[in-house]
This record gives sequence, C-alpha cells and structure tokens, in this order.
Amino acid sequence: MKFKFRLAYYLFGLLLGGVFVMWFLKAKATDRGVEFCYLPNCRVLKDLRSKSLEIDSLAQQALNEKWVTLEDVRKSLTYGDVDFGKSNKSYRKGKIYIIEGKTTKNEDIIITMVNYSQKVLLEKIEKK
Repeated sequence: MKFKFRLAYYLFGLLLGGVFVMWFLKAKATDRGVEFCYLPNCRVLKDLRSKSLEIDSLAQQALNEKWVTLEDVRKSLTYGDVDFGKSNKSYRKGKIYIIEGKTTKNEDIIITMVNYSQKVLLEKIEKK
C-alpha cells in the first residue's frame, strides 16, 4: 500500500477517534456540570462568574432605570464577548474588563467590571 493511502487511513482514523473522545468527554462533563474553557474569552467570563459580585453606584443607577436587569448582566457573563483591546489592564488594584453583551430586548450593552482576587465589581453598564 502506498504511503499516501496509509497516511489518509491514519488521519481518517485519528479524526474519528478524536470526534468520539470529544463527544464522550463532553457528555460526561455536562452530566457533572463541568465546563471546559480553553479560549481566553471563555476563561475570563468563567473567572468573573465564579466570584462574588458587588455593584457600584453607577451600575446601580442603570439597574434602577429598568432598561437593563441583573439577569442581562449574568447572561452577558455567559454569552458575551470580552474586548481584550481595552481589558486586562491594571485598575484600582484589580484588572478591568469590558464585556459586550445583549439585554433580553436584544439591545447591545457594554459592561465594565473590575476583577479583584476575591470579588468582582460591576462598575458601570452602558448602551452601545
């Protein structure tokens, strides 16, 4: 058998094996409630979700105006996008993160959070 056919069979088997392993591990992880975050966006959002949340007065004003809710902020921490160009900079003894998300009314919002070692401060919420 020629080398290129052996290589093709090998790569095809490797692909099938990889798909099977990923499918198996993903099913096992969802049963246990485990989330695997390998990409930077996912890792930052998971870290922000895992800490206790404190709300600053500017963010509380936006929440009191009722155009955004705390549930919108929590969903943005799950499905949002971190703007790394403006984020991960030292700010008030922590690191600042800018997250772009959406409200339940499908309006774009920008959330500014400060990540400390033990807590996360929700600094402000703006419409985009």
